[in-house]
Amino acid sequence: MNIIVYRPIGVIRTPYSDMAPFQAEECDAEGPFVLELLPEYETALEDLECFRYIIVLFHMDRARGYNGSGVAHPPSLKGGIVGLFASRSPNRPNPIGLDVARLLGIEGRKVYTSGLSVLDETPLIDIKPYTRMDSKSDPGDGWANRQPM
Repeated sequence: MNIIVYRPIGVIRTPYSDMAPFQAEECDAEGPFVLELLPEYETALEDLECFRYIIVLFHMDRARGYNGSGVAHPPSLKGGIVGLFASRSPNRPNPIGLDVARLLGIEGRKVYTSGLSVLDETPLIDIKPYTRMDSKSDPGDGWANRQPM
């Protein structure tokens, strides 16, 4: 199997040093939330301001790591378990995080967003525009309505 290497395109600035929310919230007033790109990527931001929302991909560099069990313990299940890939646990084989955030503004190589579920100084992997084709009308909530055992 090939080895895959990603290089950060910048760093994410948030108010969270030890614990971030499990899910990003658009109305998070803790901010600011800023994506600081490396200088060589500033021109890559051209026309991004045309979009209302962006997809932020990041490396969860402080996750505990994958323990090989293949299960996760979502806090809402109060001790219950689900398959790892049916969860949003940061402790994955590849600790890649994804948030959808409102684009609030761009100044130079700084992108200001709504709330993110990211620790301060997290490596930024990529930014993509969020468009209508990314939205699904019937996503369902999976196990989220399951009662704790």
